[in-house]
Amino acid sequence: MAGTQIAASDSRAATGGQAGPAASSGSSFHAALRILPAAQRQAMFEIYAFCRAVDDIADGDAPHADRLAALDAWRRDIDACYAGNPPAPLQSLCAQIRAFDLRQADFLAVIDGMTMDVVQDIRAPDAATLDLYCDRVASAVGRLAVRVFGLEEDCGIALAHHLGRALQLTNILRDIDEDAAIGRLYLPAEALAAAGIAPATPAAVAAHPALGQACAAVAREARAHYDQAWAIMARCPARQVRSPRIMAEVYHRILARLCAQGWRAPRRRVRLPRAQLLWIVLRHAIG
Repeated sequence: MAGTQIAASDSRAATGGQAGPAASSGSSFHAALRILPAAQRQAMFEIYAFCRAVDDIADGDAPHADRLAALDAWRRDIDACYAGNPPAPLQSLCAQIRAFDLRQADFLAVIDGMTMDVVQDIRAPDAATLDLYCDRVASAVGRLAVRVFGLEEDCGIALAHHLGRALQLTNILRDIDEDAAIGRLYLPAEALAAAGIAPATPAAVAAHPALGQACAAVAREARAHYDQAWAIMARCPARQVRSPRIMAEVYHRILARLCAQGWRAPRRRVRLPRAQLLWIVLRHAIG
């Protein structure tokens, strides 16, 4: 963004209107989606491109007012898609909206989640605020995804609820240092208080010797959501949950590595080896 305002149509055009950044990445997200049939894969890449565009706005270095204006422009463009007059750069996304009956409220929820990051830097939110944030930036994306995967409504919504939160809490634990560097702290106030940590600056919290106690509480919550997600997926047709199973296994392994590494600074960023990622994908692709 380089300090400039990005209109919705501009940030959308930057994705090329096709597979977006995921198409050229080596991420677990990309790997999980590559096993989908072509129509579902393209729909998910369109959803990813939307999420990437609004996330780039929220995390950019433009003034707050410009970023809020850019997110508002995205709201108007999503509204236009559902009103039947989409901007030209969103024609492909709108085709997927029609094909899979994607819900407007879920796209708007994602934008609302990004707005939470822009209005003010999130620092030690209470548990309810953190849960709302996770619902908007992760579970809302899941609600879009499960419609593409073809899951039955109630099962899909429940899976999106639990797996979205599991993945987001894992991200929060993985990105403590990166978030602290830009003045953000997503660990909940209740977990910090229980560990005896005063939520001063994000950097001070990240360096606190009792950080591990707070992180352990968040990790337990993430594991509980993984358990619920796996129980839901066990009741679903196997072909409909191949991609979410991959994401769940990859991120659960990342969580395990984070916990095994411990929380004392300095911490290294945890990733899965590429060979292990490929093994997980292949196992679910042919299973």
